[in-house]
Amino acid sequence: MRMTQPLYVIPDIHGQLASLEEALSRIKADGGPDTRIVFLGDYVDRGPDSRGVINTLIAGQENGRKWITLRGNHDQMFLDFLEQGRIDNPRLSKPGYSWQHHRLGGVETLASYDLSRPDHDEALQAVPAAHRNWLAGLPLYHLTDDLLLVHAGIRPGIPLEKQSPDDLMWIRDEFHAHTEPFPWLIIHGHTPLDYPAHFGNRIDLDGGAGWGRPLWPAAFEGRDCWVLTDEGRAALPAP
Repeated sequence: MRMTQPLYVIPDIHGQLASLEEALSRIKADGGPDTRIVFLGDYVDRGPDSRGVINTLIAGQENGRKWITLRGNHDQMFLDFLEQGRIDNPRLSKPGYSWQHHRLGGVETLASYDLSRPDHDEALQAVPAAHRNWLAGLPLYHLTDDLLLVHAGIRPGIPLEKQSPDDLMWIRDEFHAHTEPFPWLIIHGHTPLDYPAHFGNRIDLDGGAGWGRPLWPAAFEGRDCWVLTDEGRAALPAP
């Protein structure tokens, strides 16, 4: 009998509603219907049903599920488009590289709201206010005794309370290159792999669902991690 109540984590979904439903089914089979789940952000873009993913998450929370939904950079881009009609982010500074670029997936997100073009006024009419408000209220991280859960990572050497939102949603190289222990084991997505990986001081759970690969939910008991497969738990040990 397990003495620790597991914490479950679902990484980047990217509009893949069927994969989300499968991940929730695996978590239910492992821990029952009333489980704590942290979602690592990037609910929208690339996949075919961003609207359906957001509807599912909002409905779960409204029905009392213990679901914590963090904010990813793609969620922020969608929100920026809805609030400003444009996306001003230096990380998208390449000529012609915008949220509507085929690699980023904004076109697919708008299509899930039956929009065929990136018209701001039409988007404000088509996207429910409840979706905009939900996106605007998403927290940037969740902290437990053992784990820091965040979409992208943190900037090494900066206290958590002074981390910039941009880093929490976008950082890669400086975070990945840091091999010393953090105060917590950091659980993140944002950087797609072929399969979740443990790097000693962090775990990257993003298996690339946005590119059509599997969505891997995980179970945590303290710092111990298991990936939930169709055959049950598969340990993800530290290197």
